[in-house]
Amino acid sequence: MILKRIFFSAATTYPSRHFCTKNAVTNRVTLYLQRAKLIDSIRLALRSNSPTLSLLPLLNDPRLDSFVVTHSLRSAPSPDSALSLFESLKTIPGFSHTQLTLFAITKILAKSKRNSELKNLVDAINAGEFKDVGPVRLMDQLRLNAAVGDLDSALQVWKDYRLVLSQSKKEPCTESYNLLMSLYKQNGLNLKAVEMFRKMIIGGVSTNSRTYTVVIDHLASFGKFEAALEVFDKLPLMRIKRTSKQYLILTEGFAKIEQFEVVKRLLKEMKSDGILPGHAMRMSLDCIREAGFLKETEDFVKELLPDERIGSVGFSGDYSDDDDEDEVRDEIDMGNDGSVDGVRLKPWLDPSALASALSDWNPAEVSALEDAKFVWTTRLVCKVLRYFKKAETAWNFFWWVAVQPGEFTHDVYTISRLIAILARHGHVELVNQLLLKVKAEGMRLSFSTVRLMIDLYGISKKPDAALKVFGDVESLTGGVSKFNLMLLYSSLFRTLIKCKRGLEVMNLLEEMIISGIFPDTQTFTGLIQHFALEGDLRTVQKLFGMVRQSGVDPDANMFRIVIHAYCKNGAAALAFRLFEDMMSMNLIPDSATNALLVKSLWKEGKRREAAVAQEKGKEINGIHQLALPSHVWTISTADLIRVYDIYSNAFTTNGN
Repeated sequence: MILKRIFFSAATTYPSRHFCTKNAVTNRVTLYLQRAKLIDSIRLALRSNSPTLSLLPLLNDPRLDSFVVTHSLRSAPSPDSALSLFESLKTIPGFSHTQLTLFAITKILAKSKRNSELKNLVDAINAGEFKDVGPVRLMDQLRLNAAVGDLDSALQVWKDYRLVLSQSKKEPCTESYNLLMSLYKQNGLNLKAVEMFRKMIIGGVSTNSRTYTVVIDHLASFGKFEAALEVFDKLPLMRIKRTSKQYLILTEGFAKIEQFEVVKRLLKEMKSDGILPGHAMRMSLDCIREAGFLKETEDFVKELLPDERIGSVGFSGDYSDDDDEDEVRDEIDMGNDGSVDGVRLKPWLDPSALASALSDWNPAEVSALEDAKFVWTTRLVCKVLRYFKKAETAWNFFWWVAVQPGEFTHDVYTISRLIAILARHGHVELVNQLLLKVKAEGMRLSFSTVRLMIDLYGISKKPDAALKVFGDVESLTGGVSKFNLMLLYSSLFRTLIKCKRGLEVMNLLEEMIISGIFPDTQTFTGLIQHFALEGDLRTVQKLFGMVRQSGVDPDANMFRIVIHAYCKNGAAALAFRLFEDMMSMNLIPDSATNALLVKSLWKEGKRREAAVAQEKGKEINGIHQLALPSHVWTISTADLIRVYDIYSNAFTTNGN
């Protein structure tokens, strides 16, 4: 049963039709617009005094398909209206639910805490009552349990999930840990949430932005704002992207306790991170402005004010969901945002589907888009750009939207979004054109955008372009702090190594240190690993010596990499010295490293040393070492331990 439930048999894309139409639509933008119009009609019908009577003609429309149904369910004004729509579909001949329509309604049931109805529907899906839809995957079941707050069911699913993965010797995914941490927090089991974070670290599971959103939210919800801020401040050093959700949690928290200087700092850093604030932040900004911080919030408020050009339901519209990549968005409108008589609903719009329809930039489709007369805003343009899979299409759309009738003008947010797309695909000349535009118009890119460009040039194998951007950083962003320069150097080193230009790195490293900027543990670890894999022991030794000279404390992961390098290159005696140094610093190697050291020492005839290492290995096997293995170039064991300590200590006395 467990193996059966792990798979979905349904496709993961929307079928284009369930009903046959007399006149098939060949223009994808026109099809998208027709679907959008039908979705808006259903939205209005669900808000009418007689929704059932209003719905039936719409549900018999030949344009109705699973795409329309999925988004109509998600944008229903309440869970009851969504269920009413779901029940009405049973009377429509020929309509078949898909994985996507069923997941939409199950998510609504979960978010509205209708546990018994959710269980009945999931049981029906798993029993095969819906044609061509397979059983609910365990991860989807876990998401639903987390949304409804059902801890016992979630733990049972987690047990089944781990059992399935153990058969292929895999670890549960990061999101499964995130969900359980959040669920423990919801149920007031603070220390259980901390312990789940600890298990995640011990298992070597990569933490992500959502992991730290859960931690920050947990701390802030208990009024531990200073601890939450300390975790947040660690994220750049850990190469973890900070998100609008995290900024929202902290600005709301510190505004509530009237620490407006902290809020002012957060807003400044939000700009440096290039994050466009979501609508949820508007209330916090109003509070901050009332405290006198008008100048600091002026640009953000402009982005959040309602656009008067956006009218009632039609084809001109803006997409209202916040662009927060660390959170799975739920599109159902839990409150009534309108009614039929005289009420203006913001038009429904899906940037992902629109971008897909425009993917080939076909003239007929572009013409249909022009006829639709969308109201273009920074937020909407950024969202559409985000979903283009082809850089050429993104480029064409960017310049097309700039000449459309209306008041839209590209700003640093839309330009940054396009720069990232072009850099990822290696379009250096096009990026340079945009950078000239930035300079000519006196704009300043965010530091995070410049660093992202260098990282993405590593993916597209454009090292010279990365070096040029690095050399031009101050003219693009203004002044750069030593800390940010350190991060920028780290990104540049990693890009050069990806592009097989590792020999240049050592010269740049020396320039970096001479200028008074010292690499952090992750940068040194990444460099050491690279030269260790190359078999260049001399450079490995040189780098490790630089680590100690610069005052950086080697962590367990760095020791592990150097010990492995020595053992694999016939220098077990040197590896044993490092092993002793490591133990003297109360750092404990993992069992695999210890076993390799013992084997290498025996092979080289170092019997006494091998016996010592073997004896120590017995102690290691009885210890749960926190934060091993770490992740080269990103998170150091010391940073992980520090975050864990902050999180753990916050609930030591108050947790349960």
